[in-house]
This record gives sequence, structure tokens and C-alpha cells, in this order.
Amino acid sequence: MISEKLEIPEVVRIRPKRHGDDRGYFYEVFRRHTFGECVEAVDFVQDNEAFSIAAGTLRGLHFQRNPRAQGKLVRVIRGAILDVAVDIRRGSPTYGKYVSARLDGIGGDQLWVPVGFAHAYCTLEPNTLVAYKVTDYYSPSDDGGLRWNDPAIGIEWPDFPGGPILSDKDRHLPLLADLPEVFSYANDNKGGL
Repeated sequence: MISEKLEIPEVVRIRPKRHGDDRGYFYEVFRRHTFGECVEAVDFVQDNEAFSIAAGTLRGLHFQRNPRAQGKLVRVIRGAILDVAVDIRRGSPTYGKYVSARLDGIGGDQLWVPVGFAHAYCTLEPNTLVAYKVTDYYSPSDDGGLRWNDPAIGIEWPDFPGGPILSDKDRHLPLLADLPEVFSYANDNKGGL
């Protein structure tokens, strides 16, 4: 496994080693010991899967508040996405900044989005299937989010005719300026958490 810290070093791109031949390939999607050595020690408690029919489907920016805050390990099984993480740890030197990575089912790369970040992705191909592990269970009462097109964050999303396909919920999320303190860099920054 090769791990690469992005411009915000707590967000890590992971490239598992694939073994391939004329039949196809095999790779270990996740190995806890190796992940702990290369990224950080975490315990995943839930696996999620999301299928998007159309290219241009945008999901996010989502996070969960404490005590149910989640770190996410995201990968694409089929299709491709632009995956985005926004630092929402108040007091962080990168507060309000984002990093992004293209992930697809062919390459097998994954993105580690730790606690303290809002997460979103936009599908780049039709019939995209995304899987992700999370470090805590989904909790509707701790669910939060930010507006996908907040100009203060300035995410460079792909340009799709007619704009992205969004849920009604994601269309009406608050701006970063209206977000109360959810995570504190001073209190939550323990090895990336």
C-alpha cells in the first residue's frame, strides 16, 4: 500500500497494491494493521454503498457531529468521482480549505477523510458505484453539512450542462460562514482526528 498525504496532510490518498494477470486482478481493499502504520489506527464499524445513475450527481458536503463524528475511507467500485474533503476544524491553519482527488474503479485508489472534515463527491461517469467505510454509525441527530457551492470554499466542481444533480437536502445546506463551531483543531487534532 502506498499512502500520499494531500495538500491538507490529514487527508490521505491510498493506493493498494494490485496483482493482475490476463484473468483480471486481486487486491486487499483494507488491512487494519497496514492502514494503522501508513495512515492512522482506526476502527471501522459500518460499510456504506451509494449508486448514482447519472454523471454529475453530487452528494455532500456532509459530516457528523460529535459524539458520532465519522472518518471515511472512500473508494469507487465502478465509474469515477471527484472526491472532496473540506477542513471544518475551527482554528486549523487550513480551515475552510479543501482538497480533491479523482477516484475510479479501474485504479482502485482510496481517500481517507478523517473526523473534522466535510465530505462530498460528484460522479464523473454514469452508473457509478461508491463504497466507503466509516468509523462510527450513522446518526440522523448528529448529521450536518455545508453548501456544495459555497463561494468562501470555492470548490472547482466539474461543469455539467444544467448543473449538478442534487438532493433537496443538499441544495439547502448552510454556508461555512453560518456554521457554528463543530470541530476544534486544538481539541480534536490528535494524529489527524
